Parts: sequence; structure tokens; C-alpha cells
Amino acid sequence: MTLSEWLDRCERLHPTTIEMGLDRVEQVRARLGLKFACPVITVAGTNGKGSTCAMLESIALQAGYRVGVYTSPHLVRFEERCRIDGVAVDTQQLVPHFEAVEAARGVVSLTYFEFTSLAIMRLLSQAPLDLVVLEVGLGGRLDAVNIVDTDCAVITSIDIDHTSYLGSDREQIGFEKAGIMRAGRPAVVSDPVPPRSLLEHAAQLGADLRCFGRDFSYGAQQGPSGAWQQWSWAGRARRYSGLAYPALRGTNQLLNASGALAAFEALGQRLPISAQAVRSGLALVDLPGRFQIIPGQPVLVLDVAHNPHAVAALAQNLDQMGFYPRTLAVFGAMRDKDITGMLVRLAPLVDEWHFCDLPTARAASAAELAAQFAALDSPGPARGVVTHADPLSALRAAVASADPADRILVFGSFYTVGGVLKDGLPRITTAKHLG
Repeated sequence: MTLSEWLDRCERLHPTTIEMGLDRVEQVRARLGLKFACPVITVAGTNGKGSTCAMLESIALQAGYRVGVYTSPHLVRFEERCRIDGVAVDTQQLVPHFEAVEAARGVVSLTYFEFTSLAIMRLLSQAPLDLVVLEVGLGGRLDAVNIVDTDCAVITSIDIDHTSYLGSDREQIGFEKAGIMRAGRPAVVSDPVPPRSLLEHAAQLGADLRCFGRDFSYGAQQGPSGAWQQWSWAGRARRYSGLAYPALRGTNQLLNASGALAAFEALGQRLPISAQAVRSGLALVDLPGRFQIIPGQPVLVLDVAHNPHAVAALAQNLDQMGFYPRTLAVFGAMRDKDITGMLVRLAPLVDEWHFCDLPTARAASAAELAAQFAALDSPGPARGVVTHADPLSALRAAVASADPADRILVFGSFYTVGGVLKDGLPRITTAKHLG
């Protein structure tokens, strides 16, 4: 079977898309004998997970280590979920591990995420690596990735999302995220105001808790023009000064970078990292779809912000970009997200909305998105609302409507951003042409 055929099979194996719990996954893990010989860093959180993983990867690569990374979801190709030495693995590298999971599971039913996670983790466990970075898919305590006893847990920002599975407030969600911690091992928390439930769980467990503002922190310096130019970081025993801003844009990236540096400090005896590796790694880190700005006429911004907390950060980043006569937005999202909460936060900045359908049954239709926008008490300055069959059609319509000095934003689900990237990076050369 090809990888595509395996993925189709995985989608049909289990009666539900998501089923929380580790019993079934643990059974198959044990049969596979899956374990890691190198240090593992597991990253959980509501927002900032992908950026933190990318920074950990980039810094470790610059330090000369062989690094494997598992992240999800992907933007365009499934193979993006697994990187070794900064490169997505080849399709044929994955197929034998899908076969192994199938042989090991017997009658055990696995969800798509559980099956694919086991296959990717098996691939990484058998590669000659110095570090493995695993991104949690949903929550932490009951996520398939949590079958691995991490050497260092990193928990990024915590906010309201996936309430059907994780709870309706930060305390409940914080407890779920805290489930990736292990007794006696480092647990880095980069959320500036972590839920009490997380702190209490760490104390009861006996984890080596490292909190932002107490065990590590950062400071930023402004240049003569008033622009933020450099930053510094201080941990329990290490300090870095005169650091250039990470290549990833956005107001929260210093917080994500701080968590990554705290993780490396915690693992310093096993994975020594030089100051030069930190500088080079942060300068070279790359992650598509995270406040990604593509120059052109008009300028194009891509962001996978898909909950109100992430959209609030996106709005702040957009506000700091400078003046644009108009902002046109392409938006698609899952039906179970707080769509109204996202629209409310961005409505004051958007002059024209292009809502789009997405190729999954979980997604809200473009018509549903438009209806929710119409129901807002204060819809902002928008003078146009258009619906489209897919993200690329929506982007083309936005380009046709925009003037050269305007700005186009594509945001929401990974399917939305991935939909405009599926044929490569869009190049906008004039306000009337997308090539």
C-alpha cells in the first residue's frame, strides 16, 4: 500500500475522529517495543507549540545534533509531520512503520491520529538521533504522544480551546496539559500566568518545575528609532544577552523562545548548547503559516490562528505592521471552534471578508461563517462579505478586489492556510494577478 492508501485506511478504522485515552495506544506501543534511546522533549499548550518545536529543532541543529521532530497537523503534505535534520521524511520512509503498526495492533482499534502518531514515533525511535521533539496533538494527559516518558516537558500558553474534550476553563485545561509532566524531571511552563491546577499537579508529582518570571525570563531593548531590536534571556544558571529577534515574527515569539531556552538549560548536562547555536538557531528558524508575511502588491499574511487567544495575538501583530488602506481577510474554520470569538477580535481591522469552505466534514461552511459574522453586534468596518468554495478561490477573489497598497490576510484552520499553499508559495505581483 502507498502512504496515501494507508492514510485513507486510518481514517476508516475507528468509529470516531477523536477518542481520548491511552489504553489502546499503550497496548500497541508495548507490542511494538517502542522506546527512545535519546532525550525527548514533549511540547503541549494551546498556542505556540509549533513555534516552540521549531525553535528547539533549529537551535539543536545549529549545535550539531541530529534532531527528529513530530508535529501536527500538516499544512499541505502529511510528510511535513515528521522531520529529521530539518527535512520532511520521504514517503517511502514512513510506509514500513504503518505496516508495523498494523501488524502490531491486531484487533485494537486506533484513531487516525493514534495510528499515524505510532508510525511516526516508531520511525523516529529507530533513527540515529540525539534529540527528539514531540508536539502534543490535543491536551496532554490523554494524548497519544503522552505514551512516551518525556525527559523534559514544555507547556506553552494555555487558553480556552477544544472544550468538548479538555474542559470549559483554564483550570481544567491546565490540568490536562500538565499530564505530560513526569516525576523528578524538568517541566518548563512559558505561560506567564499558569493555572493553579497545573502548579498543584507539578507539586504533587514532584516535577522540576521551571516557570516563566520565576526561573527564567526575558528582556527586550529598543533601538534609537524606538523599534525593538535586541533581547536578553536569563535562566537559573545561564544568561544570553544581545540576542537578535527570532526569525519567526509575532509578539509571542520571545515567550516561545524563552521556553525553548529554558528546556535546553534543564537538559544542559545531556545536551550542551553554545551561545552561538542559540543565536544562529533563532536567526534561521522557519515555520510556514505563523504570521508569515509574503511581500508583494498587495502584501500577503498567512497565519494558522484558529482560536480567540491566537487571533488576539494576530490582531496585535497586524496592528504593528503599519498603515494599509484596506485589509481583506480569507477565513475558514472548524465548526467546533469559537468562531464568533475570533471574528469579534479581528472585525475592527478587516474591511472585506472572504469566507471559504474547507475539505473536511468538521469545517463550518462559508455560508455558516458569513451568518455568524452577520450576527455580530459590531461587525467593524467591513463593507463586503463574499463566500467561496475553497481557500484558493477566496484568495484569488481577494487579490482581484485589492489595490496594490492593501493587505490580504489568510487565517484560521490549517486547511485554510494549507489550501493557498498547496501549489507552492503564492506570488502576488499586482493587485489583479495571482501566480
